[in-house]
Amino acid sequence: MKAIMVVGTTSHAGKSLLCTAICRVLARRRFRVAPFKGQNMALNAYVTSSGGEIGHAQAVQAWAAGIEPLVEMNPILLKPQGDMTSQVILKGRAVGRAGAAEYYEQYFEPGWQAITESLQRLKENFDVLVCEGAGSPAEPNLKHRDLTNMRVAKYLNAPTLLIVDIDRGGAFAHVVGTLELLDPEERALIKGVVINKFRGQRSLLQPGIDWLVQRTGIPVLGVIPWLEGHFPAEDSLSLLDRQTVGEGELTVAVLRLPRISNFTDFDPLDAEPTVKLRYVGPKQSLDHPDALIIPGTKATIPDLEFLRKTGMVEQIQQYVAAGGTVLGVCGGFQMLGQVIADPEGLEGQEGRYKGMELLPLRTVIAGQKVARQRQVTSNYPQEGLPVTGYEIHQGRTRIAEGSTVNPLFDDPNLGVVGTDTQVWGTYLHGLFDNGPWRRSWLNSLRQQRGLRALPTGVPNYREQREAMLNQLADVIEKHLDLASLL
Repeated sequence: MKAIMVVGTTSHAGKSLLCTAICRVLARRRFRVAPFKGQNMALNAYVTSSGGEIGHAQAVQAWAAGIEPLVEMNPILLKPQGDMTSQVILKGRAVGRAGAAEYYEQYFEPGWQAITESLQRLKENFDVLVCEGAGSPAEPNLKHRDLTNMRVAKYLNAPTLLIVDIDRGGAFAHVVGTLELLDPEERALIKGVVINKFRGQRSLLQPGIDWLVQRTGIPVLGVIPWLEGHFPAEDSLSLLDRQTVGEGELTVAVLRLPRISNFTDFDPLDAEPTVKLRYVGPKQSLDHPDALIIPGTKATIPDLEFLRKTGMVEQIQQYVAAGGTVLGVCGGFQMLGQVIADPEGLEGQEGRYKGMELLPLRTVIAGQKVARQRQVTSNYPQEGLPVTGYEIHQGRTRIAEGSTVNPLFDDPNLGVVGTDTQVWGTYLHGLFDNGPWRRSWLNSLRQQRGLRALPTGVPNYREQREAMLNQLADVIEKHLDLASLL
């Protein structure tokens, strides 16, 4: 089958962004195109319509291609636990937990089988694959067990682009060094170099480009300028670039948990012009934002205990006592309750752990994961709004006996609101993607500040995302020579 591969000289070089743009460019040219990443290590996950988990970046790439995300687009997803182990998701389903050595002993062969089976399935339904590598394809200590980079490129005989981040410095050394470490048959597949995140005049870079082409014999097919704005990233490293976003009238703080997951939930807030989104570390001062969001985490109990040790739990309790608004999502929702029990020690040591005691809830961490898409109707902040999203969690949360809370949706198990409407909690990821609900929630905060209400008849975030994807494709198409590759 026809395929294009994108590998990078380093992590965070721009592989996901380039693959996303190429998917949209080819889709606009009427190709039946699909993304693919054999193995992904990320805590940003998406649940497909079949209930399978894949990396969120591959879901975005599927939307860029104009198709629904499928588990075959990311057959292996590793979700770091924070204890030198990762949860292993194989073809959308959690199959175990392993450290690096155990993983390659137990899952290398099944993983490669899942990759080849997924490629065969995609081949039956699409004309072209846009495949993404991971990290660097040229690590001597990892190449023999690499399931993601040149093994896939060789299997598909795919012309391959090597992308490098020039903003971090050393770009020419990164390119030459990577090529030197590739085997001859791997290097033969590299058909072009792409220089990413360039700031400045192209004419000043041209002598370096000429040298690189002469030195390697490989053309530079694109110089992509520095792009303002945020696109979904693979991991929490990108949060280091997102200390504060925007200059709006409302300040919404997001707690940057040690094992934060699914922080793409907050991209729609990032896109709101009236919102300043501020990421707060557990050891920082919370101050008094208009709202605090406690996001999802891959390990609720260890992160909760860390918050307690750093004094952040006490800060949050004081913030609520002073009238602040808190919204917990998934693991953050579990933290808001009275007790979290882990009878099987799935998150470390078995036992019962005290929550923040901001909602009368009790959670039990269970072995079977819930992963599914949902369509519900809101009760708060406005009744009757249709809301869509997805669940990914291993806890079961119930209201403590004799206590009263308000159900956030028509399914009371999916979220609650405290009786004073200060504390909100939900298992629903993608909640802020729903434009009318998001604006209604922001208006409840604006009312407290005496600010004018925003119009709620706005489209869902997917329409904004479509515009962003088209803008991205426009820029990449202008600066990337795809003709020779095609």
